[in-house]
Amino acid sequence: MSKKSRRKIRRIQRFVFVAGWLVIAVLLVLVIRTVVNGISGDGDQETQNSLEAAGTPAYGETLMAASVSDPVYFNSAGERVIQWDLITVPDWIERDLLPVNEYSRPGIYLDDVDGIVVHYTGNPGTTAEQNRSYFENLASGADETYASSHFVIGIDGTIIQCVPLSEVAYASNDRNYDTISIECCHEDESGEFTQATYDSLVRLTSWLADTFLIDRDGIIRHYDVTGKICPKYFVDNEDAWTQFLDDVEAD
Repeated sequence: MSKKSRRKIRRIQRFVFVAGWLVIAVLLVLVIRTVVNGISGDGDQETQNSLEAAGTPAYGETLMAASVSDPVYFNSAGERVIQWDLITVPDWIERDLLPVNEYSRPGIYLDDVDGIVVHYTGNPGTTAEQNRSYFENLASGADETYASSHFVIGIDGTIIQCVPLSEVAYASNDRNYDTISIECCHEDESGEFTQATYDSLVRLTSWLADTFLIDRDGIIRHYDVTGKICPKYFVDNEDAWTQFLDDVEAD
């Protein structure tokens, strides 16, 4: 056998040897990640997380979430990382999720949770349950109307969750894909909220802001997105809106 042939054989042998170890290393990494993910749990904790609990990865994640205990954090690139299986909706919120449908719960994942948008229903005297039913009835497609909200707060302060936190709700136009929306019921055309509604709005907004690491500037009105007079009382009364933000920070 010539020297040239022997060198060729040795090169092939080295290649096979290195490739073999690379394959073993990759398999070991996969095994370790599987074990770590198994220890962290599947997060089968609530209907609200029906999609995210099935193993949905955190959005924008570039670091291994299993090594971080906080449900939401910013990674080294400044990106918000959300571990949905670590977020538990408080028991003072009534969860009555809409069925997945084209018009009010499309089942599309949010790109991020970078803000909270406050709305008013525009239907004086209606209840949280009635507004939630309106969203569900849109699923028929008869009106070809796209509308919903993550939460609806009633005149009596009841909070109903209609859409999972990880999904898009059709409420805030260009901000549908990176915000959580809250609709508030009101008694009359002024749009002013009852004390019970206001207190629940402060409590819910504060919890969302703390959970998703959203600062004061990230709490906005529908008006701030499109110029629509919504929520009316907070648009007509800037001082009341400023006081609301102060109350959220103090909660």
